[in-house]
Amino acid sequence: MTDRDFLLKAIAKAEESVTKGGFPAGAIIVKNGKIISEGISIGKQLSDPTSHGELSCIRDACSSIRSSDLSESTLYSSMEPCIMCIGAAMWAGIEKIIYAAPKEKVSPEYYGGHYKTIEINQMFLKPLQLIHISELEEHSLKIVSEWEQGI
Repeated sequence: MTDRDFLLKAIAKAEESVTKGGFPAGAIIVKNGKIISEGISIGKQLSDPTSHGELSCIRDACSSIRSSDLSESTLYSSMEPCIMCIGAAMWAGIEKIIYAAPKEKVSPEYYGGHYKTIEINQMFLKPLQLIHISELEEHSLKIVSEWEQGI
């Protein structure tokens, strides 16, 4: 499978999140070419503000491999991860994040402000590779737009 294929699966998780009443963001983690976890953003339903798709995916991956070390893993996210999620990815040792919708294309309210993820990432001792696959951007943003209309 390609990065594009895996990112399409993360976008499908965003659709699942919306069908379960959550925020339109989804994520998967891949290690050695295999999906080791999936996550949706249903923090409101769980009364847990940390239950973003990326964070729930990181928790699930660590639990399934029985380690907090996710080095050599890639996180695929339908939207550019927020500051909390990129920090968790860094602490988990994830080396690369591939995403579809950049934060500049949605409301800053969804990210809690106007910070620049790339600048924060550069301050880490081990910055992550942040890769935007622009060809899937509109697909992800369509889910966000439909979710916004349903609010």
